[in-house]
Amino acid sequence: MQTLKVELANRSYPIHIGRNLLSDASLILPYLKRKHVAIVTNTTVAPLYLEKLSQTLQAAGVKVIPIILPDGEAYKNSETLNKIYDALLQNRCERSTTLIALGGGVIGDLTGYAAATYLRGVPFIQIPTTLLSQVDSSVGGKTGINHPLGKNMIGAFYQPQLVLADIDTLQTLPAREFSAGVAEVIKYGLIRDADFFDWLETNMADLMQLNEQVLSYAIYRSCQNKAEVVANDEHEQGERALLNLGHTFGHAIENAMGYGVWLHGEAVAAGTVMAADLSQRMGWLSPTQVARIKASFVAANLPVEAPKLGVERYLDLMGLDKKVENGKIRLILQQGIGKSVITSDYDAEKLKQTLAL
Repeated sequence: MQTLKVELANRSYPIHIGRNLLSDASLILPYLKRKHVAIVTNTTVAPLYLEKLSQTLQAAGVKVIPIILPDGEAYKNSETLNKIYDALLQNRCERSTTLIALGGGVIGDLTGYAAATYLRGVPFIQIPTTLLSQVDSSVGGKTGINHPLGKNMIGAFYQPQLVLADIDTLQTLPAREFSAGVAEVIKYGLIRDADFFDWLETNMADLMQLNEQVLSYAIYRSCQNKAEVVANDEHEQGERALLNLGHTFGHAIENAMGYGVWLHGEAVAAGTVMAADLSQRMGWLSPTQVARIKASFVAANLPVEAPKLGVERYLDLMGLDKKVENGKIRLILQQGIGKSVITSDYDAEKLKQTLAL
């Protein structure tokens, strides 16, 4: 097992990465205020891992309340959030009850937001079971739900007590979901870690085959990058926004196509290629660099062409992004492999050219 720490003073917490972590109660018990937890999961993950985690905790004397939600991005909404509140209230859960998110990014975001708001705040633990959630959404305390008009527009910054990334859970992950997670891994190389991007180009085939050594390193290096950024800018006032490379375009794709039609990582991949295209038009990336970026996503079986929504539709949806400031869409663009910038200082006509492709 490898361990990292997200450094946030008295709210710091560890990220454990390894195998068979769901069977080790000693990793979880120190973070429980009392031996009473609610495990929030979904209809896909529950048959695979809920019993295993429940038995681990129950053998250590912990009372477990299971909360099983429908699976999919389409359910990341206020109606599903209320199902968590209903179960917590019906079981008379107190402020000392810890919520455990067992699942992917949707479950993590929903559970985290429920924890932030139930009784004005209860502890929670992230146990991510998808690659995307292990390398990105489980770390950093971003929680929330979608609104019909925009993705992740309602939420809170609320840090977990602990993140357990059990790589054994990735063995049951569908190939498409795994590829979606690789999009976020590639992102770290592009925004701040050129050496990691080089390593990914060399090792992508082994990563896609779930080679244990390669996979563990990719998760560790991704979490290391995320933890450093979060420690520097917890509430996304500056550097942390760079983690949204490709997301402004990607969220527009997810919204337009209907949440869940394009997986988040797929939309981020296509959106990152759009950001690279605009960066090249701005003279910040060379054609060779853009080709490398595209090739990395292709090697991960990810889309590099966005749906043709039309310029005005894209601009309308991108205007709902959280990074909009004074009515101006701010974008994360590339000034090289491993170097990104958040800017509103781009040529609007060049943006339209990118959106028209």
